[in-house]
Amino acid sequence: MTTTKETRVVLTKEDLIDQFKSCGVAEGQTIFVHTSLKSLGFVVGGAETVIRALLEIVGEEGTLMMPSQTWKNLDPTTGVHWEVPVEWWPIIRENWPAYDKEVTPAIGMGTVAEMLRKWPGASRSDHPARSIAAVGKHADYLTKDHDLSVIFGKGSPVDKLYELDGHILLIGVGYDKNTSLHLAETRADFPTKRFADESSAIMIDGRRTWVTYNTQAVDDEDFVRLGEEYDAAHSILVHKVGNADVRLLRQRPLVDWSVQWMEKNRK
Repeated sequence: MTTTKETRVVLTKEDLIDQFKSCGVAEGQTIFVHTSLKSLGFVVGGAETVIRALLEIVGEEGTLMMPSQTWKNLDPTTGVHWEVPVEWWPIIRENWPAYDKEVTPAIGMGTVAEMLRKWPGASRSDHPARSIAAVGKHADYLTKDHDLSVIFGKGSPVDKLYELDGHILLIGVGYDKNTSLHLAETRADFPTKRFADESSAIMIDGRRTWVTYNTQAVDDEDFVRLGEEYDAAHSILVHKVGNADVRLLRQRPLVDWSVQWMEKNRK
């Protein structure tokens, strides 16, 4: 008989509240959360418990924001449908469901983010491939008027978080999952910056329409290196919540520093 040693911790909502507070999560904060549920350990109640814990901490004056992206709703030429034959691409273009923010599931954002987009009172932005969901005081402000061509730039949800002097909470994930670094990309001036056409299915006047829009191409290949240098330069504390490494960051200083870093390091 083979026995295994359980290495996960078991966490209740009260455990999460205590441990997130010890990381600096506090009442009234507006927080962009990126999370890996399994990294925490065994959470009693799963994703629901994580959201309830965070909402209880930030309270009525606070806001939770999470990515609810639907990046499969992009042209197959971008590589998002790598698992199907090229011969199927025209069928996908003609038939991929139009984005419906009430129905379309988040893709690859994790179970916590997927649950938040369906949370009572949640708001979700209208971008067909790069939407953001939010719950709380600033949810409507953060998610409204998400322009097709301005995924992460001026007036986007991540830019509005900057204006609110919000926070970023990384739960069991690294800087490669830190969406706010794309805001720095839009602000930085570097030689390799480029723009590209993207296409998605949306509803226009009640009809599914395949639309093409021009937007800045994103590049996250150096985000891990950038994050390591930011941690070192600012003595960022890496906390523990259950089994997960957790960082709570103010977004503004990170974005401002990252703009300078990109202008220095991206050639």
